Amino acid sequence: MITYRAALDVPRELVAYVASLLRAHRCTLGTCKGTRLLTCWRQAVFGLVWFRDRGVDIPQLGTGFGLSRPTSYRYHNEVLTVLSAQAPDLNTALDRVEAEGWSHLILDGKIVDSDRYAEKTVSRKGETIDAYYSGKTHGFGGNIQALIRPDSFPIWVSGVAPGSVHDLRAAQETVLGALYAAAARGLPTLADSGYEGAGRGVHTPVKNPAGGHRLHVDNRTYNTLLRAMRCLGERGFALLSQRWRVLQGVTTPPTKIGDIARAALVLLHFEHGYISR
Repeated sequence: MITYRAALDVPRELVAYVASLLRAHRCTLGTCKGTRLLTCWRQAVFGLVWFRDRGVDIPQLGTGFGLSRPTSYRYHNEVLTVLSAQAPDLNTALDRVEAEGWSHLILDGKIVDSDRYAEKTVSRKGETIDAYYSGKTHGFGGNIQALIRPDSFPIWVSGVAPGSVHDLRAAQETVLGALYAAAARGLPTLADSGYEGAGRGVHTPVKNPAGGHRLHVDNRTYNTLLRAMRCLGERGFALLSQRWRVLQGVTTPPTKIGDIARAALVLLHFEHGYISR
């Protein structure tokens, strides 16, 4: 086996932040000093390397840190647990956006690719299908929803739904109720046509009429303006998945995608000064 040195392109302050969370976690568990193979700092580096790379094998990564296969998974799960626990809940995120005076929010969904998962479900047609197979991407993955500020900065992400779940249904189960209340307070939401019928306060494009007829010029103008404002939401997911490349495709069970996305959001928030130690 050949070993080599590599550089991790994250600020030292971020490593210190993750290490502080791990230190608090060890205190909660009652872990005695000197009984772990890695210090909190080294465990934080181990976890951040995983977030920065796409599809990295956890046991192989752990080997570089002198960890066994079971310990690699345990240390990885600890990093994921302490980070995802810091993610803002929906109401807190909405209250902060309102307090900051933003004019609207953008709702968007993403299928995060994953390995095949054996769970089955019944489709609307009554057929047995793979729950985590997405017809949208023609692959396996999990559906996560995100709320994004008008400047493309993501402020909240949901837990994971199976890839077969449509964006509208996933939003109904996680976020729409809170968005209705926010809209009543003057904070509307923009979304794409996948959320048509979401309800009052969630604005989606007007669909083309049947029979080949053209939309009225007012509706076409409305769609142009809406898409020009909403397209910034696409950059919100890009900020997450390009910085923390694990979200481009995970090799862990897709049921963990929600925790991974929330943890990545916390890392992004810290780097952008949205949260502090």
